[in-house]
Amino acid sequence: MFLFTRKNIREKYEYQLIEGGDAINKYNPKWLGQRHFQIFLNFLLTFIAYGMRVNLSIGIVAMTDANASKNPDIPVYPEWHDKSIALSSFFWGYIIPQIGAGMLASKYGPKWFLVGTMFVGSIFSIIIPPMANLFGSKGVMVCRMIQGFTQGFIFPSVHYNLSKWAPTSERSRMGSFVYAGGSIGSVVSMIVSGMIASSWYGWPMIFYCYGGFGIAWSILMGLYGANSPAEHKTISTEEKKYIEHNLGHDEHKKAVSTPWKKILTSLPVWAVLISHCGQNWGFWTLITEIPSYMGHVMKFDIKSNSLLSALPYFVNWIFSFLCSAVADMLIVRKFCTVGVTRKIFNSIGLVIPAVALTILGLGTKTANQSIALLVVAVGMNSAIYSGFNINHIELSPNHSGTLMGFTNCISNVFSLVAPLLVQVVVSDENNADQWKIVFFTAAAVYVATNTFFVFFGSGRVQPWNEEAKAKKEDDVLDETAQRGPTS
Repeated sequence: MFLFTRKNIREKYEYQLIEGGDAINKYNPKWLGQRHFQIFLNFLLTFIAYGMRVNLSIGIVAMTDANASKNPDIPVYPEWHDKSIALSSFFWGYIIPQIGAGMLASKYGPKWFLVGTMFVGSIFSIIIPPMANLFGSKGVMVCRMIQGFTQGFIFPSVHYNLSKWAPTSERSRMGSFVYAGGSIGSVVSMIVSGMIASSWYGWPMIFYCYGGFGIAWSILMGLYGANSPAEHKTISTEEKKYIEHNLGHDEHKKAVSTPWKKILTSLPVWAVLISHCGQNWGFWTLITEIPSYMGHVMKFDIKSNSLLSALPYFVNWIFSFLCSAVADMLIVRKFCTVGVTRKIFNSIGLVIPAVALTILGLGTKTANQSIALLVVAVGMNSAIYSGFNINHIELSPNHSGTLMGFTNCISNVFSLVAPLLVQVVVSDENNADQWKIVFFTAAAVYVATNTFFVFFGSGRVQPWNEEAKAKKEDDVLDETAQRGPTS
């Protein structure tokens, strides 16, 4: 029988497997292992996926500006007046598969769903230029809607993977690394998209490149990805047992049914959901509209626009590592409980950006001040990766993928609505006063939703996490008692 002990967890994080009282192996989780490669695959996934999401924010500026490219043969469509609708079309498809994707990931494992959906989404990235030429902005909307549908599988599946591959003592860092892939992916996408759009190749090359990246990732995941340590063919016994014991569960256990009634009546789940809704409202308002704000209010050309639009997300990426390291330290050294740590970082990630957006809305004297406030608003927002964003796993490791699918589905309705509000409110993109309404609204949503999380959030595993399993075991015991002893 194996026992699992921890030594010097605050300093070395060394773990030792013991059989019959004798040490048989020592595993130091600071070494690179298979779990790190699986986490890296998930990082690449969010990096490429967010690049695909964001590239239209820069691309659509070039698609409607005859002066964007040096090549006069690149097609442009200045007659398009539904750009914010086109930017929101991604979410028309994105919200559809979320809950089902989480349940499928829990039942069958996420690997092949991710491989297939990323491949299909990449094909539709490649055909955006011809669809724009043939069917105008409506053709782009169709492609983006299908891309959104395929990416609807990503976060429920990634969350499930984290619940299987990320040990508790490394969870904040691993979760932040994976999800911060979206931030650095946004940075690279904005910069690269701006450079490509202003080059001889023009805006179509943006979508060809990202389609190729997505196909390459699908092949890599198909060859080397795994749903869990139990299914990985080359993982060492020591690392496998380290992960399983650290997570407090056996990977060979059968899946339990989803206790939907308990989930839907759980205040900690609602705290995550409401905070997720507020995050998506603010994040997608900024990520889709900053290029337009930079171009029309601050008067930057497309190349400068892409660089400055990317700067806040670069800071977001850097700051995420600092937050996750501090969060893990607070938990491991028992300075704060898991729940308190999540609330602290969630507040940093939502309240400080709200203050920055409020100041931005009140008005600034120079463009540099506006840029600085946008950097603070987006950069500090990365603290949520150590806040509500990882909290699903702590509430219910068994149902983390389903929970992420549930909250991501509902919250992305707000990702869809936020750009549409801009379409309604900002009738004149050069009017700074109209943009104030956008910033004030996002700030108010941030503060209100974080307040709910602070009051009702939790860092404890909920009783219904293994309720179905416990009920089944009770039924077996009752049946045995009724039959009586056997000879």
